Order: sequence, then C-alpha cells, then structure tokens
Amino acid sequence: MLSKFGKKSIQKSLIFLSKANYARGLFAFVLLPFILNASSILDILKIQPSLLSVDYVNNKQQFQLHTLMTEQRHPHTWDLSQRIKENTCDGIERLLRVDCDISEMFLHLASNTHLLEQAASAIKEAIVENKKIYIYGCGATGRLAKQMESSFWRPIWKKIESYPQWKKIQNDLPGIENRLIGEMTGGDRALISSLEGFEDLQLIGKLQLEDHGIQKGDVVFAITEGGETSSVIGTILAAANQYKESDPLAEKQHHLYFIYNNPDCVLLPFDRSRSVLDNEAITKMCLATGPQSITGSTRMQATTSETFVMGIILEQALYELLNPYFSEDELNQLELTDATMKERLLSFLPVQQTVYAAQTSISKLTDLEASTYSKGSSSFYFASDGLITVFIDSTERAPTFRLFPLDPCTSKEKKSWIQVWTPAIDKHSAWNSFLGRDFRGLNKEFYEYSFSKNIDDPYLRQAALTSLSKAGDDQKNLFDFSFSKENLERNGPKENDLGVMILFPNEIAQLNDCTSPFQSWLRTLSSIEKVNIAVILVPTVLLSQSDPAIETILKIAPESLILQLPMHPLYDPLQLRRHMGVKMVLNAHSTAVMAKLGRVVGNTMTFVNPGNLKLIGRATSLILSHVNDQLSIDEKITYSDANAALFDALEYGKRTQKIGQNSEVGLCIIRILETIKNQSYCSWEQAEDLLQTIGLENYLY
Repeated sequence: MLSKFGKKSIQKSLIFLSKANYARGLFAFVLLPFILNASSILDILKIQPSLLSVDYVNNKQQFQLHTLMTEQRHPHTWDLSQRIKENTCDGIERLLRVDCDISEMFLHLASNTHLLEQAASAIKEAIVENKKIYIYGCGATGRLAKQMESSFWRPIWKKIESYPQWKKIQNDLPGIENRLIGEMTGGDRALISSLEGFEDLQLIGKLQLEDHGIQKGDVVFAITEGGETSSVIGTILAAANQYKESDPLAEKQHHLYFIYNNPDCVLLPFDRSRSVLDNEAITKMCLATGPQSITGSTRMQATTSETFVMGIILEQALYELLNPYFSEDELNQLELTDATMKERLLSFLPVQQTVYAAQTSISKLTDLEASTYSKGSSSFYFASDGLITVFIDSTERAPTFRLFPLDPCTSKEKKSWIQVWTPAIDKHSAWNSFLGRDFRGLNKEFYEYSFSKNIDDPYLRQAALTSLSKAGDDQKNLFDFSFSKENLERNGPKENDLGVMILFPNEIAQLNDCTSPFQSWLRTLSSIEKVNIAVILVPTVLLSQSDPAIETILKIAPESLILQLPMHPLYDPLQLRRHMGVKMVLNAHSTAVMAKLGRVVGNTMTFVNPGNLKLIGRATSLILSHVNDQLSIDEKITYSDANAALFDALEYGKRTQKIGQNSEVGLCIIRILETIKNQSYCSWEQAEDLLQTIGLENYLY
C-alpha cells in the first residue's frame, strides 16, 4: 500500500520510469514507495532532516537498540498508565510483579553458582596479594558501583575497627578500606545527573581505569544493564589489554568480569558487545530477566539483579577473607556466615516477597507524593544508612521521566521536585556521609588532551569536552544534602510539601532519643503547616502500634503515613537485603508517581530525555511505535521520519528555550498524527498546545 502523501509523486516518477531501462524501472518501482513514504510526511511538516539526524540514521546503527530484550514492553505492565489512574494499588501490584522475573532467574542461576564463587575467590585473593578491586558502571550501574564501595565496603571496615583484631587486619591487609574502588562514567559528579557524551565513549572507560591506577592482577568488574554501554566496554577491554597473549587464559578469566542483562544472541549484532562476548579472556555473567517493568528502564529489574549479585559476591569474599581472624561468635555478630553461594542467591526471594506484600502501603505513599507534585509542591527525603539507595532512586527519576535534576545550592530558582537530605552539619560532611570518603572529580588536565585528540566524531568530542568542565572537584561545592540550619533556611520544606524518612533497624531505635537527628527531623517537619509526613521503616520484625518507635512517630506527627518493610534475614552483614527491599519499593513507587502524573503512556517512558546516542534511539523507537500503532498500513512512517522529527523537536526546544520542559517524544507523536489526521501542516506550537492541554495519553486513547 502507498502513503496518501506519496501517490502523486510516485505517479510522476512512473512517467519517467516508462522511458527507462526495464530492470532499472522495476527496481525503482519496488523501492520508490518506501523512499517517498519516508520523505512525504516530512515534506508536509516542512522538516528537512538535519545533518545530525542523517548521521544518526546512517552511521549510528550500533546505538539503535530497539531489538534488545530490555527495550521490549513487558506484558504485565502493558497498560500501566491506564490502570494506575483507576486504581493505584493495582498499578503498584503490576510493577512489583515484574520483580518475580528476578526471583525466577535466580532460581535458575542457583543450579550453577561456579562463576559467582570464582569471583568471590578472586576478590579475596586479590586483597591478600595487596591488589585492588575495581567495579565500574554507567548510569544506574555506575551508581551500583558507588554503592558497593560507599554503602557496603567502607561501612563494614568501619564496623570492624571496634574489634581488637583490627590492628592485625591493618598490618596484614594495609589500607583495606581503600582497596575497593566503585567508579562510574563521569566520576562522583555523575551521581547527581548524567554527563552527556561520556556514556557513548569507550575512551573514557579506558581513561578512568588508568586514572585509578588499575593494573594487571587487579580484579575488574564491568557492569552494564544492557550489555552494550560503550564506556563500560571500554573499561573491560582496557583491563584485558593489560595482559599478554601468552598469559594463562585462566589467570585473565579469574580477574576480568563482565556482568550484563541481555541474552548474548541479541547483543552479538553490536560490534562493541561482540568484542567482549567473543573475548575468551573475560568471564561473562549474563543475568537476563527479560523486559523491564517500564520499557527500557534498566534502573528497575536489570540493576536490581546486578546489585544483588555483586553484593553477595562481596559478602562471600568478606567471609572467606575474615574467617581466619574471628571466632564463630564474632563472625555471627558481624553476620558473616558460611552460607553457600546458592543460599545467598536465594535469600533474595523472601526480600522480593516482603516487598510484594507491601503493595497497599506503597500505593498510599504513591497517592500522597503524586498529590504533592500536582499541587506544585516538593518532596524531601531523609535517610542515613539507606542514603545511597534513596539518593539513587531520586536522581534517576530525572532522566527517566524528564524532570529537573537536583538543584545546586547556588540556584536562585528551585526547579527540582525532590531533595534528599542526610544527618550532617554542612555540605562537606554530607558528601563524606554519602561516599564514606572525599569527593572525587575528573582531573581536566588528565582527560582533556585525550578527548581533544582521540575522539573523531565532532558531536561526541564537543559533548565530552563540555561535560568534562562539569565533572571536576569543584562540583562538590554546588550541592548540599545536609540537615543543617543553613540548608533549612535556604531550601527547607514549606506548606503542602511532603517529607519522607527511611530508617533501618539501628535508626528506628534512635527515634525515642530526643537528641537524635531522626526525631529532630520529625519535629521540624511537623512544625510546618500542612506538611505531609511518611516514614518507611525497615525493622527486623513487624512493629505493633504500641512499639515505642511507632508511638513516638504518631505523638510528634499524628497524621503520618507509616510504611513497614519487616525484614529479618539470617545474615545481612552489608545490609544488602535491606537496601534491595528499599530499592524495589522506591523504584515501583517513583515509577507509579510519574505514571499517575501522565509521564508514562502504557508502560513506555514517553518523557525520556534523549541526552545520549542510546536514548536518542529509544526516543526514536517510541515515536515510531506509538505513531504507527494509530495508523493503517499505508500511512505508517519510517524510522528515519521519526528520527528527523525528534532532532527537529530538540531544535525547537533550544530555539524557544524550553529544553527540559516538554517531552520531545510526545511533541513528535502529536504533531505527526495531527498532520496525518487533518492532512495539513501542524506546527510545533500547535502540537505543544495539545500536549499541554490534553496530554499524550488522552490524545492517543
């Protein structure tokens, strides 16, 4: 079938074809409908494909990832946006049900835990041999890597400092607390928000590896949700290149690990993925769980599974490392046990079931936070032991749902919907509480020369150099997460805002202490008129209404919403399982909030920020699928049409200074469909008006 818009042009072309060679004419007759259909809708829209769009379609196929399993739509959440507006609890249940895919994958993986045991053994041996452990990721897996260092590794050694064995451990394993490095693409600054241009470069992964002095014999874990992230691949290939071809294969495999969440068969068509999958020196761990609960949102099930697996590898390594130093009773106090790797892996199942059982309470929090934002108010999250998990969920909302990232403390205008605070006296103390060490930026002198000389693509080179200027040590002064008088006066909660506090077991016990920061936070919030308060408790057992902690909360803030996530694992030395429980709760909750506010259509992130090559591909695919779902066969648009419209929408945003305020995906869908429906020109301004007044979902359905 031929497009309505292309028929006249094709008729003119056929006159020419009648005079041409038959074979050439037949070839052109077959191809012309597709070629002209690809351009006709753009002609009506008066869009000339930009050089960037032409380059992306023709030369960036390696970043067009719509074939990956993690980019497919999950059947459990297919109509999430419609369901959740009718019944929040139903929507939450649908989101949490997808976490069962992780449990099913772990049940399968439990039949052969050899690679997990090998990795744990490699960590233990490397520490004994005075080597480093380097965990690297990008985006969500980059924050995972930071968590391994700051939430798990450093706190356990801080705890062990109080034991008499600490002196001997220090003597035998000097600098043990600094021997694990969790790094992400862009360094610590990237925790706040992504730095455009970095993710698409293998070069930066190689440079960051060198910057940290990682050498042959160190153990390297490169973790990527999809299995195709360039910076992560650059890291593991650079580590592999430190070995000679003559070095024993087993030695390389023992030190080099690549963890990912897509089946090999869908990754092999991508050159950069294949360069790792075909490299025998690298040990591969595929943790594919299937589509994500929100299409392409690998912060969900993909990163949850990878975080847990990396966590139990560390847990096992710590037990093997510390077993000679402590008695059985002392090991029990530290919750370090001789559990098998299979038992550790399957301990995820009760965590997932506990979270699933909390769906009613989660839905109440979702309704409360969605209502807060719909009134133009803000939310304030407060955490200490659970800080990184809370912070990660908060910051990852921005790129997923096109929200403003966390505000710099120097900002005069408050744009972010959310703030995250922790008990700290000032912003520098807050960073130390967060990271367990000083802030680490990227040194401009080290990276700038390589970026300038070794990045051929001018778009990527400029993006990388621009982001480098935002990644230095000075960035730590721009953000304040402290629960300090200064921060309260400058950015504190106001009338109709929402406060959410997350407490782990030892913090719950401190609620009764009037000098504790947790009770102080409650009192501060409750003193503000019409502020709503929610408290997420992660106790070892379900607390009754007569429990002192519950009584304290209700005495200070009687209208508080209390969400309990009772978790009493037999062992949890790193508090890994508690972090996992909170992660799954917050991931489902924050996704549900955005779905209720119209930033999700079905289970697709139509407000995605196309800030790198992968996300440009995802945005293009979303435009294509949502438009073509509404059209007959002879009206359907092509991938190149959708991509040209996307780049033009980005230019419209820059021209009108509305970048970040609109969904380019939504604008493109409405503008294209309006044009086809009315068979006449529709401007960006008209599409924007429809998007703002009707909303994409109402427009489509």
